[in-house]
Amino acid sequence: MNISGTLINYYVHCPTQCWLFANRLNLEDNSEEVRIGKVLHELREEKSKNTEISIDNVKIDRLTRDYLIEVKKSDSDPQAVKWQVLLYLYKLRAKGIERKGRIEYIEKNHATPAEIIELTPDNEADLVRVVGEIETLIDQPQSPKPILAPKCKKCAYYDYCFI
Repeated sequence: MNISGTLINYYVHCPTQCWLFANRLNLEDNSEEVRIGKVLHELREEKSKNTEISIDNVKIDRLTRDYLIEVKKSDSDPQAVKWQVLLYLYKLRAKGIERKGRIEYIEKNHATPAEIIELTPDNEADLVRVVGEIETLIDQPQSPKPILAPKCKKCAYYDYCFI
């Protein structure tokens, strides 16, 4: 399992975005939204004691005695972030570290409190299945056809998919 948190997040958010990113079509350097998210992440990191930790091919925002904490700019796609945190919990468990996941949002579009996530046998099995789907997807010779949705307008890949 060599899938990164970014890939699983992108897969849940948009399989086309996942395929493009995995196949090194990175258009995020031109995205104002991505730049804002990185700056907010760096500012938050400066204030925290236990900042970003790299394990295998994932970067965990913060690790405390009880939680693996993932910080996101906004709560625009909580399902994608949930899967990202499950992957991180899975990787930690493989190293003998048991934690719960906690998702914190800097900007809240909705009344979303910090969410607590646990890696259970059921969602671990789902995670392994999703990782297999991602591996199959990114090995395809072409990207899946994009489907225009409201969330696409803020995506760094919008021009690639629709113009």
